[in-house]
Amino acid sequence: MKWGDKYGPEYVNRLYNMVSRHLTLDFQMVCLTDDSTGIDLAVNCYPIPELDLPAGPERGWKKLTTFKTELYDLKGVALFLDIDIVIVDNIDGFFTYQAAHPDSVVIIRDWKKPWRMIGNSSVYRFNIGMGTYPDLLANFERNFGTIRTQVRHEQAYLSNYLREHHHLEYWDKDWCVSFKYQCIAPIPFNLVRTPTLPDGAKIVIFHGEINPPDAIKGGGGKWYRHVKPSPWLKEYWQ
Repeated sequence: MKWGDKYGPEYVNRLYNMVSRHLTLDFQMVCLTDDSTGIDLAVNCYPIPELDLPAGPERGWKKLTTFKTELYDLKGVALFLDIDIVIVDNIDGFFTYQAAHPDSVVIIRDWKKPWRMIGNSSVYRFNIGMGTYPDLLANFERNFGTIRTQVRHEQAYLSNYLREHHHLEYWDKDWCVSFKYQCIAPIPFNLVRTPTLPDGAKIVIFHGEINPPDAIKGGGGKWYRHVKPSPWLKEYWQ
């Protein structure tokens, strides 16, 4: 999903290339976007569905439209991927993983506060267009006024709703790693150590200020958050 001008079409195209290299199963890639200019023709682009919400901070709410009961006649098992991730190993397992329940959404368990049981929605698998979650989006729109006072972003609503009405499962903890928390050395060692790729990682997630091109060249904001260059990322992010 791509909207606004923070990320250009090259992010979508690189993601398509990474999936093509690291997935041996047949697939189609879909991008929900407000601007398909420059996106590879191999990617099927559709407009982002409208949400019936009052004006206010977006906070990633648009992601929830992937749970529309009818979405451009798409049907089957879908894997949502943020466009600023870096795939570093085979991802067949994200599709072949046997969930405990047919209505499970499988998601990343948040790294910073895992006891909260909130998923990180950079990578999640769900059933698309199959009527599996018939009220997930409608409930959000109906009760948005209350929900936005209870949670700060879409992944918290999604996690809470699924645990109450369906099932939420988490990926193997080694599969999806946080560049911020697991690749960068803790302060002050980040000033002298190059970020490293943890063993067993399949996807590197970027959240906060650092994106893949920033990580490759190094840098950062405040001095104590300085990140040394990670040239090893170049071979994957292309």
